[in-house]
This record gives sequence, C-alpha cells and structure tokens, in this order.
Amino acid sequence: MKVLLVGGGGREHALAWKIAQSSMCQKLYCAPGNPGTAQVGENLPVRAEDVDAVVAAARDRGVELVVVGPEDPLAAGLADAVRAAGMLCFGPSTEGARLEADKAFAKELMRSASIPTAEARIFTDLEAARQYVLSRDQGVVVKAAGLAKGKGVFVCTEPHLAVRPLEQIMSERIFGDAGSTVVIEEMLTGQEASILALCDGRNIYPLEASQDHKPIGDGDTGPNTGGMGAYSPTPIVDDSVMTRVEREVLVPIVDAMRRSFGRYEGCLYAGLMLTHAGPKVLEFNCRFGDPEAQPLMMRLKSDLLEAMVATCRHRLDEVRLEWDPRPAVCVVMASGGYPGSYEKGFEITGIEEAEALGDVKVFHAGTAAADGKLLTNGGRVLGVTALGDTIAAARERAYRAVEKIHWQGAYYRKDIAAKAVEA
Repeated sequence: MKVLLVGGGGREHALAWKIAQSSMCQKLYCAPGNPGTAQVGENLPVRAEDVDAVVAAARDRGVELVVVGPEDPLAAGLADAVRAAGMLCFGPSTEGARLEADKAFAKELMRSASIPTAEARIFTDLEAARQYVLSRDQGVVVKAAGLAKGKGVFVCTEPHLAVRPLEQIMSERIFGDAGSTVVIEEMLTGQEASILALCDGRNIYPLEASQDHKPIGDGDTGPNTGGMGAYSPTPIVDDSVMTRVEREVLVPIVDAMRRSFGRYEGCLYAGLMLTHAGPKVLEFNCRFGDPEAQPLMMRLKSDLLEAMVATCRHRLDEVRLEWDPRPAVCVVMASGGYPGSYEKGFEITGIEEAEALGDVKVFHAGTAAADGKLLTNGGRVLGVTALGDTIAAARERAYRAVEKIHWQGAYYRKDIAAKAVEA
C-alpha cells in the first residue's frame, strides 16, 4: 500500500517512523515532511494546508491511504477532499475537526451530551468578557476559540489577571481570527492526562494513557506551548479512571457527533483534568497529540498502518494493539525564546550519539537540512524519546540523550515526568 502522511512536525516523524515499519507499507510519502521523515519516506514539496495540492499529489502517485497529522488541514476539509477523490483517509471530516477548531462548538456539544467539563461562558465582545471575569471571585481559564497552535490558553489564578489575555486575544488579535470568540472557563485543579483513541464512527479503541507538559517552564510555569514533553503510561490513569473516561467522555462525544453530523473517523484526543469529582474534559483534539504521539509510538508493538486501515474501513472491532510494558519519556528540545520569538538556522549536533545510547529515538520537529548540515527551523526542534524499565529509568535515559545534543540557545524543561517518579 502507498501512503501519504500529511504534516512536518515531531508527531509526523513519529507516525512516519512507525508506519514505515509495517509490512503493508509499499511506499511512504510525506507532505511536506522534515529531515526525520526523509529517513523513512520520500518528502514532497507540498504544504499540508494546500488541500488541492495534497489531493493531486496523492492521486498522481497512486496513494491508497492519506494520513493527516495536523489539525489545520483537517479543519480546512482535507479529509473530505481525499475521500471524495476515492482514497482512504485517516482523519475526521471538516465537521469532526470542529471539535478542535471551534472550542465554543465543542463546549456546546459537551453540554448537550452531559459530558463532565469545566463550567464556561462564551463571548464575542471584549467589554462583556472583561466585565464577566472581573465579576468572578476565583481563577479562570481564557481560551481563544479557534486554532492557535496550542498556545491560545491562559490560566489566570486571579480574575483580574484575565483582562490582559482577553485584550491580547480579542483586540490585538495575537492569534488572528482564532480570537474572534473566547471561551472563559472555571479553573479546574488536579493532574492532567491525555487519552487518545482510534474511532471508526461506531467503535472506539482507547490507546495507552499519557501526560503532556504544556507550560514552557519547570514546575508548569510560564506561558503555554504546543507541549514541552510527555510520557506514557501515566500512573494517575488506572483501569477505573480509564473505564470512567470511556463511559462518561469518549462514548458520549462520539455519539453526539454522530447525531450532529455523522461518523467521526480517525484519532480522537481527550485532554482531561483528573479532579476530586472525577475526570473532566479540558479540550478535545481531532488528531494525535504532539508530543504524546512520540512516547506512544515508541511503546506500540503492533502494526500502526494496519490499525489505521481498519479504522478507515470501519473494522476497528477487529484490532488488538500490543504495547511495550516499558514506559517511554519524551523531552522536547526547543529554540531559545520559544513560545515567543526565536532565531532559526543554528547547526544541530549529537543526534547520532544520543541514539547510540540504545532505546532512544530522536524525532525531528522544527529542523531543516542545508549543505550537509542539520539546522534548527522552528520553535520545538526535537523530541528526544527513550524507553526504560521504569518511568525513572526512561526519564534518566532521555535526559542523558538530551545532554549529547547541542545547538546555540537550545532550551528544554528539566522536570518532564518528574511528578510520576515522585508519585
């Protein structure tokens, strides 16, 4: 089978690395890919968001399955266009992608399905939003309703601290049109967890649980990012929690989407806060998490491509996934200044030495190749991922690998998975 993987980040390198291992994979193309995906497939000079170009590239090369990694092309209707062209597509329709692309829509859908989530108000007027937060007596979370690369969320421990983010989102439009509507939620407390599941419109297959680290700084301080690291499994999600999530979150949201617009097909991501009252949904995403995909792909022993094809053909009930029992930890190495402004073009060294440690894979995210050198080309640059017999061992190996990789201004959090080790 010929496969086209859409996207060019760390998630896509992890998916490409796993898809290429499948005996079903005759040829793997990546659009646009990165230097990491070029190691396992053929990169194409096609932008992920260019729906017509992606469909044409797939059709011209006899591709049978298109796997969409990022949310933007899904929101733009890529999955619909691929299916209309007669190819299989792993990824939800435009309507399904609204679950991530429109947080106001997602909140209303959760309310209609009685899914546990934070209490929230939706605003399109800055002054009304400002007056609302100033009337509160507890902390709030301010979210741009549209797609903001994982950066459109502001956790404000005091209500007055929400005024400035509201101005930035709604007036200064730091996230463009994504900030025309905001969702203001109560601030939940607890530990966060990520539950990803394969969905074929009828069947749901939850993957192993993971935990992401969103803020830029150690101790979960500073502004939110796309994710500074992740690990799997997480001890805070036991069998009873997973059962509750399936019953109270995954099944109801898939049923609600089916009633609203039809089948949801692809990967469904539930970002959860495990509160004293039980799991509550922070957000839904319509694709694999980044960086959650990296430790998940390291631990997955089964054929990912086979599972994706079964999902697309509505045969997910035939899938049985096998996992490496060893934990995996991913530490994201970023450009200095991220998630704000940062410089590009610094030479990266030490990846071979890092991977020589064994049970280590360095996934490329924001990299570029030029004149025989590997250069930084984004905010999140690498996802250094390691397996270990325990979370502590995987964490220690990941950080040993990180220490072997260098470029000017490289930054990473020092406490990825520390909470799990302390627990």
